Amino acid sequence: MTTSQVLGPIAHTRAELVALDHAHLLHPQHHPADHLNPQIWVSGKGATITDIEGRTYIDGLSGMWNVNLGHGRRELVEAATAQLSTLAFATGYAGSSTVPAIELAERLREVVYPSIEAFYFTSGGGDATDTSIRTARYFFRATGRPEKTKVIALRLSYHGSTVAASSATGVDEFSSVFGPRLPGFVHIPSPYPYRFEGPAGVPAGEAAANLLEQAILEEGAQTVAAFIAEPVQGGGGGVIVPPEGYFQRIREICDRHDVLFISDDVITGFGRTGRWFGLEHWGVEPDIVQFAKGVTSGYIPLGGVGVSARIKSVLDAAPSARRWWHGYTYSGHPVACAVALANIRVIQEEELVSRVEILGRRLRAGLTAGVGEHPNVGEVRGIGLLAGIELVADRETKEGFPADAQVPRRLRAALRERGLVTRVLDNAICLAPPFVTTEDQVDRIVEIVTEAARAVFDRPATPA
Repeated sequence: MTTSQVLGPIAHTRAELVALDHAHLLHPQHHPADHLNPQIWVSGKGATITDIEGRTYIDGLSGMWNVNLGHGRRELVEAATAQLSTLAFATGYAGSSTVPAIELAERLREVVYPSIEAFYFTSGGGDATDTSIRTARYFFRATGRPEKTKVIALRLSYHGSTVAASSATGVDEFSSVFGPRLPGFVHIPSPYPYRFEGPAGVPAGEAAANLLEQAILEEGAQTVAAFIAEPVQGGGGGVIVPPEGYFQRIREICDRHDVLFISDDVITGFGRTGRWFGLEHWGVEPDIVQFAKGVTSGYIPLGGVGVSARIKSVLDAAPSARRWWHGYTYSGHPVACAVALANIRVIQEEELVSRVEILGRRLRAGLTAGVGEHPNVGEVRGIGLLAGIELVADRETKEGFPADAQVPRRLRAALRERGLVTRVLDNAICLAPPFVTTEDQVDRIVEIVTEAARAVFDRPATPA
């Protein structure tokens, strides 16, 4: 397929576009070495994405964990077009509202955790994290406990790249090159079953959760406002699924010390785990939930925060001069809300949440059979259409690869050569294909990962 068949005539050649990219575009996590020979994407269809040279790949990460409905869904395009033609923008500040924002809040109330009563809309996940943190601190100031300001988060977590969100993020690289994190952020070890070791005789989930209570007591419960965690740690941890009992114990600890529990469902929301929201797997409900990515399947930026009735009542009861002084210009953007409504409707009508659970089991079973016994694979893990393949230099010691081995770069190249684009971290291959991925495409993902692992590590998998 030629470029003109994919997109129509393009004003610049590929070489010209690359030169312009180098000269004028700063990329997320920018470094010029990563863009010496970039792929330039021009179209997508279903679970595939095509570059400017006409090469088509399976989209193994749904873009950035977000294109849940796949590429080219006309329902979302038509929803955006209709709203753009009717009302492209109107403010959502106090005293104004729009029909799509009101209807989206109503629809979210039906699919999100029962504990969540009301919603505030942002432009993405990072500003949703900032909103959650500010809201938790506001809540305690408004209820006469202004000293409760600290936020406890997990190592290997990712909550965004704004100043507050990166301070909550438990991956040092997102803060260290910019200077110290903001004060008031504390990090505890992740509930990482493959690597976490608790006291003998204590269930892993309970032992990992007890680290939260230990941190609260060390900091002083009277100073801690919130605990923030992803139901499954994706972008920072390589798809870490917590052990059974972890979040149940977390909820107990937060209640005991009056610490608000913030669930970061930016990746795990809207069906990605085989449930509408991630904590449903453990029967736990948060005080605050934040979301983005899958709410519109990435077709237009939108994020948000939902709060419990307890929190909303405090916001509603505040005197005018001490109101919740928080706002973004694009909060409740009518076009984004219209797309989100269409997105949720498709997920419901096509019963995609249950499909995710079925496809996820197929994906993990295939990966386990294909690479589960490979000498350089420590573990295959996942939930729903989230999967991680832990990479190790030695299965006995669980030692990782040295940086100079360049394993992530080599694996990314081997995967792309075979027609799969996805994220490879230092410790894991991450997979999160679209909900509309076919069974044949799931099987092809497994084949590609198996072939790439053998090619990069230059030795066959050990027979089961």
